[in-house]
Amino acid sequence: MSSKSTYFIANWKMNGSPKDLIQIKNLDFFIKNRFKKHNKLIVYCPPQPLIAYFAKKIRSKNIKFGSQDVSNNNFAFGAFTGEVSSHILKNSGAEYVIIGHSEKRLAGDNYNTIKQKINNANQNKLKIIFCIGESLKENKNKNSLLILKKQILASLEKGLNFKNILFAYEPVWSIGTGIIPSQSYLIKVFSELKKILIRHYSVKSPKLLYGGSVNAQNIQSLKMIPNCNGYLIGGASLTSKNFIDIIQNYYS
Repeated sequence: MSSKSTYFIANWKMNGSPKDLIQIKNLDFFIKNRFKKHNKLIVYCPPQPLIAYFAKKIRSKNIKFGSQDVSNNNFAFGAFTGEVSSHILKNSGAEYVIIGHSEKRLAGDNYNTIKQKINNANQNKLKIIFCIGESLKENKNKNSLLILKKQILASLEKGLNFKNILFAYEPVWSIGTGIIPSQSYLIKVFSELKKILIRHYSVKSPKLLYGGSVNAQNIQSLKMIPNCNGYLIGGASLTSKNFIDIIQNYYS
């Protein structure tokens, strides 16, 4: 992993305001002045109204911005109240977009809408953070790998630019609970995900992320997972102190 970028992606969910620019500035200052070494990339995904403001204020090669969702309508503009197209996101300063998060799946996203969102984002050259994960019941029934494979194959067409897709494994039963899967379990899952992507899409070096209750206390254990290129971080990314602690502990 040392020759590749390690991703630290902040999913702020429905949190944040313009005054929280200071949190991003603090992290930017830390990276530029105290932590220049190591190949890393930080992506902030705040609520959509904040993307343009943050992207205009922060100009950093180490910090990029993304959206937590995108419309599945294949139009740049149109009569779609409440929708935000990948074209508009791109123009607002977003370079990344989260698609397939379990919270959006629970809100109604299905395989078809997720596929449409991925295709639209791909066409507008947004980098895609594609979330996959199984429920606690599916995990207890030992169906995790079957579910993950289905989520991938039902959502991704073979003509996509896979260099612009990051695969974020987020077990639903771990998000926000503080429960982390065992290291042996994660090693197995990441190995199988890599095999699936190589076998079905000929992706030689897929970018795989882990998400689900990531914090400064467990990051050193999580960094031992082979084939893992970074982390999708929720609540622990909201303050610069906690986010900096995660990055520092990862490299310590």
